[in-house]
Amino acid sequence: MRTEVHVYAFSVAANVLLSFFPFLIVSISLSGRVFGQFNAPAAIDLALKDYFPSELGQFLHNNLPLYHPPQVISILLLLFTSNGIFEPLEVALNHVWGIRKNRSFLRNQAVSLTLIFACGGLALFSLWLGGVGQQTSRGGRIEVWISALVFKVASVPIMALILFLVYRFLPNGRPPLARIIPAAVGVGVLFEVLKGVNALFWPRVESKIVREYGVFSHSVTLIFLAFLSSMLFLAGAEWAARGHRMDQPLEKKGE
Repeated sequence: MRTEVHVYAFSVAANVLLSFFPFLIVSISLSGRVFGQFNAPAAIDLALKDYFPSELGQFLHNNLPLYHPPQVISILLLLFTSNGIFEPLEVALNHVWGIRKNRSFLRNQAVSLTLIFACGGLALFSLWLGGVGQQTSRGGRIEVWISALVFKVASVPIMALILFLVYRFLPNGRPPLARIIPAAVGVGVLFEVLKGVNALFWPRVESKIVREYGVFSHSVTLIFLAFLSSMLFLAGAEWAARGHRMDQPLEKKGE
């Protein structure tokens, strides 16, 4: 509930808005080389409908970029804007864990790039699973349902692994594994719950956003959902750090 937490979350959300469409372009280009240029958009469309089941999901479906060979400019733009996501997250995580010194700009860029490739690789693997399901789901509704179920079941551990990497390696220190592993798993599950809540309640909110923001409604929706996800991510880190602080007096008593 501190003011600086909202500042961090909104900074992350703004950079998500900048990097989202370049991420789609790069994902379709790279995943098209993995499981075919025709299955790549279908796999990413499955993921988009899972995360954005409302009007924004339909808008993204209608404007999904076509497959084309990987573009250097898009990849560089993605790397630059994604670094903007990890900069405020590092400062926030350092604050949560009581780490007073942040990395230098160049060190932060190096760590961020490493995490971008690691987390991006896991995201592409998740899309590959969706692509495999799409290839086997052309027989009817049951096959389509099975494909969506496999994608949802696989997305939880993949998301938990992505969260673990960020929780563990982004702070300018090494948080204890005993605390960040449960936090990563718990937040990964809560992200799935958030998607379910979004599917149920967001259409009611979305109509109000469209009325108030007009042509900017989709951008506002993406920023708001990214803000909620950032707050949930930071809440998991705070929970882990608070538990670690509670463990320290017990360790001193044991000594």
